[in-house]
Amino acid sequence: MSELTGGEAVYESLRALGVEHVFGIVSIHNIPIYDAIFRGGGITPISVRHEQGAVHAADGYARATGKLGVAITSTGPGAANGMTGLLEAGFASSPVLMITGQVDTGLYGKGKGVLHEAENQIPMLRTVTRVAESIRRPEEVGETVVRVARQIRTGRPQPGAIEVPIDVQYARAEIDIPHMESWPRITPNKTALATAVSVLNEAKRVVIWAGGGVVSSGASADLVQLAEALGAPVVTTTNRRGSIPEDHPLSVGAFSPQPGMTEVFESADVVLAIGTRFQSAETREFKLNIPGKIVHIDADPGVVNRNYRAEVAVVGDARLAIAGLIRGLSGGAKDPEYLARVCALSASTRQQMLAQIGPDFEAIMNTMRELLPRDALIVRDATIPAYLWGNRLMPILEPRTSLNPTSNAIGPALPLAIGASIGTGKKAVIIQGDGGFMLNLSELSTAVQYNVPIIVCVFNDRGYGILRTLEARSFDGRQFGTELSTPDFAMVARGMGMH
Repeated sequence: MSELTGGEAVYESLRALGVEHVFGIVSIHNIPIYDAIFRGGGITPISVRHEQGAVHAADGYARATGKLGVAITSTGPGAANGMTGLLEAGFASSPVLMITGQVDTGLYGKGKGVLHEAENQIPMLRTVTRVAESIRRPEEVGETVVRVARQIRTGRPQPGAIEVPIDVQYARAEIDIPHMESWPRITPNKTALATAVSVLNEAKRVVIWAGGGVVSSGASADLVQLAEALGAPVVTTTNRRGSIPEDHPLSVGAFSPQPGMTEVFESADVVLAIGTRFQSAETREFKLNIPGKIVHIDADPGVVNRNYRAEVAVVGDARLAIAGLIRGLSGGAKDPEYLARVCALSASTRQQMLAQIGPDFEAIMNTMRELLPRDALIVRDATIPAYLWGNRLMPILEPRTSLNPTSNAIGPALPLAIGASIGTGKKAVIIQGDGGFMLNLSELSTAVQYNVPIIVCVFNDRGYGILRTLEARSFDGRQFGTELSTPDFAMVARGMGMH
């Protein structure tokens, strides 16, 4: 134990967790934490322009690096501003920890109307996190921070939040900082794993459905090895594509919702689903027919059998489970015609989608991919170019290089890219619409301040283009609320110091 202030204990706990960057805004209710970070060193604070941007940036950092993403906000308005980012992190299964302030413990819950008072902050935060806790004594700081971080990294990653009252941040006490050696992994049940191996050994036509859990567990190389051992094609979800390089011969893309891929699933005798929830967008709103056996591997027991019934359920870490499958495979003969047919269907589907987007979008996409490094970050917002080609057609060649708002929120792309690029040092291209861009436009200044190597491609149709289409289809062509007065974005960027 050491005598520390509560603010210093937060800093020491983050150091024990291996944290190297935090994103946020300095406030009267978190100054002691920031002061400890500045004095202690080893953690770089990134000052953003809005707390929503802070949490999105921490999310992008976590997705791109595999590390814990940390945002530090003020109490009340600051914490409320970060709620959108926590919601998105939850959808994306991203380990983001938000540390927020709170008023003095002696004033908490008294309703006196003090500065930044937020009596129901913890209940609010619990609506979008796995766990949200309030610290009442400085002696609790180290244990609470490390324990919450472990909780949100165990199984399927999720966001968490901790509030630290300002008097606790200033108070001194003998505080223990737990040692953290490694993040926990859920070990798959041996019997369930053996059953899965038996089903795969007997199967002739196997297709692998790889979700974000493959990337979260660092199992991309293992997935490729498994696919090669099975001779099985790999379909990926849009959430963290790159679990298999999309120029690998067994990669058949993120095309599960496309009608041309129906035969892939209807003719498979086994669908091996790893780290996925079978989300609505990937299954045509759960109408995709999968008549064969499903072997479902996921670290979260709550998602198994939620949308599709599994013949075999293996609850556990994707990397550990894949390693167990590889050890048990007998190398039984597979149907080579099935693999050839799946690859042909994938190629045909891709050509149909390219024809639909037209030559201009295809040329833009091809130019981006040609000029970007193989490991460059490709970040999309919820915008027409993303839906048409960025989310599924733009080739993703490395894990943790594909980011998009999985909650389909508009606006997160810029701060997601800032956090991802700061965490990895990699270049990033952002595919952004004008409507969504306006929500976090101020973070251009953050990118300039920290020399973040990003390129923002704004597809400007001066409005909410997706909603225009939906209105036209649903309301006899009437248009309302979708037209926007947009600035000269190049001039705004120059005004902030960006080329």
